[in-house]
Amino acid sequence: MGIALVVIYSIFAVFIFFYSMVQLSLVIVYLKNRKKIANQVSEPMNIEDLPHVTLQLPIFNELYVIERLIDAVANFNYPKEKLEIQILDDSTDETVEVVKKRVKHWRDKGLDIVQVIRPDRVGFKAGALDYGMNNCKGEFIAIFDADFVPEKDFLLKTIPYFRDDKIGVVQTKWEHLNKNYSLITKLQAFALDAHFTVEQGGRNRSNHFINFNGTAGVWRKQTIIDGGGWKADTLTEDLDLSYRSQLKGWKFLYLENVGSPAELPAEMNALKSQQFRWMKGGAECLVKNAGRVTSSDYNLWTKINAIFHLMNSSIFIAVLSVALISIPLFILKHNNPSYDLFFQVATFSLFSFGVIGLLYFTSFAKGYKNKLIALIHFIYYFPLFLSFSMGLSLHNAIAVSEGYAGKKSPFIRTPKFNLTNKDGSWKGNKYTKIKLNWINVGEIFLTLYFIFGIYLSFKWGDFAMLPFFAMLTLGFGAISYFSLKHSYAK
Repeated sequence: MGIALVVIYSIFAVFIFFYSMVQLSLVIVYLKNRKKIANQVSEPMNIEDLPHVTLQLPIFNELYVIERLIDAVANFNYPKEKLEIQILDDSTDETVEVVKKRVKHWRDKGLDIVQVIRPDRVGFKAGALDYGMNNCKGEFIAIFDADFVPEKDFLLKTIPYFRDDKIGVVQTKWEHLNKNYSLITKLQAFALDAHFTVEQGGRNRSNHFINFNGTAGVWRKQTIIDGGGWKADTLTEDLDLSYRSQLKGWKFLYLENVGSPAELPAEMNALKSQQFRWMKGGAECLVKNAGRVTSSDYNLWTKINAIFHLMNSSIFIAVLSVALISIPLFILKHNNPSYDLFFQVATFSLFSFGVIGLLYFTSFAKGYKNKLIALIHFIYYFPLFLSFSMGLSLHNAIAVSEGYAGKKSPFIRTPKFNLTNKDGSWKGNKYTKIKLNWINVGEIFLTLYFIFGIYLSFKWGDFAMLPFFAMLTLGFGAISYFSLKHSYAK
């Protein structure tokens, strides 16, 4: 039994190590090119040369934020005669009437804006995008989810890059309307900022596969067609079409210096819903596209990066597995001194945490002029981020496992609450529901499980694993606490 535990632990630890090595390569590329990435600007286009653009806003029951989004895109600095706005409205509540009134308001002002209502919600978001594309007028299609509030010059900053006929997608950086609303939103911003700097920037500069992030980007219509169109057979239709399009030879461009503000989920169950969709969809895309990637003409290093990119969500299976095995191994070490050498060798896994820390610090420090102050703040946020990530590992690992197993589930939207910084409240929102399930029970159990690990550390006077047990206890404890608290908040 001891040998089996050591082998399983080692397999997942090695996976985490190689995952961190791929991440390290992105950090190196990003640091080498950060000035070019940050200062990337395209020459503006003459008004008469600007192409016709369709804005697609796929929505479903967005009562609290839809007016904000419609007004934002209606005020774009772009010739009215070259702009079409499609509100792809699958709503089943009073959102339909709100949209209808706002569409009339802007149509009366001369905008080409339409509310598109399908006969059914087949295919969810992917189905809505595909339905709208059949009737769109634009050569280019910009997409925004309901929680975004894009800047007026969004199109003027992105469309000029399509002068390059090989560019199929221009993706912009997500910014955060309510980053400082709570600790939960701060930690989400901490994670997303790393993706939208080091990961997207590093992959793009290395000519690796990147992904359209589902919103705040512009597609060349022909790229969607060549990629096979929007498909609803995964929960991350954006990632899926991104890979299919790039495998057809289209190039994607990421713009770190063009920001698109959006609202972060502030309620734990809304965050979990979003995470479940992202994690499961990522696994589904790996199953669907891994073979196409490995058999493509791309170089070996790009293929390796692509596979690890598609396997991003699998890190939660590895983290959960290592965590669960850690206590039995800790007991094994105490009762069998012959395993001491393994534990000494296993400390190499700390290198993986160091690499991940470097990635996040590279992103985090960009917001500070004084890097020493940045480091001090980072030392506070990074362990909290790791703890919360570990706390989500049970929930996310189940999502990933379902994706690999081919278990299908509906597209569950993430409710939005119209929150900005510390203003507003999600309590009493009609879209918040009690979502307690057996996963919540599992998270509570794991909190107690790792408290037991802390107890053993003090009982035996062996504190090598204590920081790990403490972070796991904090993570699962916090996720359990907020899940319960937010489920019953009035």
